[in-house]
Amino acid sequence: MKILLIQDYLRSGGTERQSVLLANAFAAAGHATILCTFRPGGALAGTVDPRVAHRALQPFDLGLDWFAPRLFRLSAAARPDVILCLGRMANCYAGSLQRRHPGAAVVATMRTGKTLPALFRRSLGRCRHIVANSYEAREALISDHGIRAEKIAVIYNSLVFPPDALVEGTRSSPRESLRAHYGAGAATCVMLCVAMFRPEKNQRELVEIVAGLSPDLDWHLWLAGDGPARASCERLAANLNLTARVRFLGFHHDPSPLYAAADLAVHASWSEALSNFLIEAQAHGLPVVAGEAQGIRECFIPGRTGWAIPRGDHAAFRAALTARIAEPPGIRAACAAAARTYARETFDPARQVAAYLDLFARLVQAVSIQTD
Repeated sequence: MKILLIQDYLRSGGTERQSVLLANAFAAAGHATILCTFRPGGALAGTVDPRVAHRALQPFDLGLDWFAPRLFRLSAAARPDVILCLGRMANCYAGSLQRRHPGAAVVATMRTGKTLPALFRRSLGRCRHIVANSYEAREALISDHGIRAEKIAVIYNSLVFPPDALVEGTRSSPRESLRAHYGAGAATCVMLCVAMFRPEKNQRELVEIVAGLSPDLDWHLWLAGDGPARASCERLAANLNLTARVRFLGFHHDPSPLYAAADLAVHASWSEALSNFLIEAQAHGLPVVAGEAQGIRECFIPGRTGWAIPRGDHAAFRAALTARIAEPPGIRAACAAAARTYARETFDPARQVAAYLDLFARLVQAVSIQTD
């Protein structure tokens, strides 16, 4: 098959990591694969497999996520069997792409709990198929947007950093050295959040939540990532006298060592859909405390390896954190084992890539039958 993937920009976000993972996997499976981005460059540009033809539409980075010059010219020249749109801006073009390429299967994706732009909503009705990354997202497409159930496939996000090299008993040395580097003691509960610093990721509220924890608890909050909201979060932590406990670690191409050094994954976004960070954390054995959002409960086993907190309920969030911090080592170890098993089986990259390719094959066959 000829597969064209469309993404606005290869920033370091979760959807962008999924885009690169899928493009690389499709090419490795022998399919002619083009990854088209609106903007050139980006933090993840260097991770694209050489077998993937990466095409940037803007001649130089104009900083405009929506501007896609020559998109239709490129798609016409590529003559793809399948066009997969990833990210909100790319999905806004899905309807127009389907209209211009009736012989191709244009697949939109639903990976967000945020309000959808009008062009995105229109594309949902015009494209040939939709992939939702959670069953809750599928239900939202049916109830809120009137999409037929048979037009929607659910394919979970893939583990971008499969922890195959992590086996029980191998965490101690790098774990302890990294914890010591950031000032965490052996008994400190390290809470970790890996996400871009954007308003919807809501790290500010996470800082406000931990500021209300009992001063007798031994904890650190590590915030890994970069972005426009980082400076304001750093100022907030300083104003709350939390600089000794709240650490800003910057962007990490591979956060696996951070997962290995932490004890608990925390996430306070109320609009985030199925979170790449949370499934990665689960795969590395970290229990989760997260704000309630679309698909969040599908990242973990509710009440066993993860706890979803109602929007804005800081008291409940702190209570869940306090309970996890105070858990005996035996209970924490059992929770970690269950989290690893659940995430590694549910979000296995080979399974998810196979699901996409199977869907594409069925769509291409259906298009062929219709056009014969």
